[in-house]
Amino acid sequence: MQSDGNYIVKDEEKTNPNHGWKPRERPLSEYLQAGVINLDKPPGPSSHEVVAWVKRLLSLERAGHGGTLDPKVSGILPITLGRSTRIIAFIMRSGKEYVCLMELHEDIGVERLNAAVSEFIGPIYQLPPVRSAVKRALRIRNVYSIKILEKEGKNVLMRVDCEAGTYIRKLCHDIGELLGCGAHMRELRRVRAGPFSEAGGSHTLHEVLDAIQLWKSSGDESLLRDVVMPIEEALGSFPKLFIRDSAVEAICHGANLASPGVLRVERGIKAGDIIALMTGKGELVGLAKATMPSEEIASSSHGIVARTERVVMAEGTYPKGWSSG
Repeated sequence: MQSDGNYIVKDEEKTNPNHGWKPRERPLSEYLQAGVINLDKPPGPSSHEVVAWVKRLLSLERAGHGGTLDPKVSGILPITLGRSTRIIAFIMRSGKEYVCLMELHEDIGVERLNAAVSEFIGPIYQLPPVRSAVKRALRIRNVYSIKILEKEGKNVLMRVDCEAGTYIRKLCHDIGELLGCGAHMRELRRVRAGPFSEAGGSHTLHEVLDAIQLWKSSGDESLLRDVVMPIEEALGSFPKLFIRDSAVEAICHGANLASPGVLRVERGIKAGDIIALMTGKGELVGLAKATMPSEEIASSSHGIVARTERVVMAEGTYPKGWSSG
């Protein structure tokens, strides 16, 4: 067992170049099946309409998105393609960030406004609006920060960093209730959704359409490969565990990861953490739940070290590493 910076190396093994691909070098058909678009949605279309449009243009059987945006709301709407849709719920757990224009029904002083806003930082109770994509039941959501960017009369521009599933429209209403004057949301833009952000290479609908048309008309894949990123680049802070080529196909069939299949493991993993199982080429095989901390994973000689939660890689990408008996 050796140390390699942020990783503990259990064993060394070269990956077979005849199986799999580095994420950016996949053939386009496979690239799209394991891809995601960091889309900047304009006001107007619904999230469902945008996903259906992309799915149809790319001739995909499956596509999804990372959190519904109301038609009038603009901003970051991650669109997962093909098999990447299997893990979107895991990827979006790191929360969302919005810039909101709230209109107070009276001109309230800044000091009083700041005092009211501070009451909504931390866990809050929310009842989803009547028109919402979820069951209407009281629930708790965490608001990590609210920063007042600008105030002009009754209009308040603020940035909200919060847990996924927080309703900003309801937040504005509740701030108004606490102030005793009433308030409503005038405009909203999502600037971050999980690991996706405005600054992280977002693309407009026009850019997506141009890339697809260039590919279909001339066979030039360059713009499309720029618009669609490999799902591996969206893993963010997921801790990683690299496995042998011989263990990949078993994971693709839903098997749990046994100790002999481990090559190196990122430090800091605790039992119960969701981790990314990676090949030697940097491909995501799937997500799993660690059954022991990093040090035990690296030192163990037998037993299950991670239980498979979601598989992204297609079966047959790597050869079987087990006999049929």
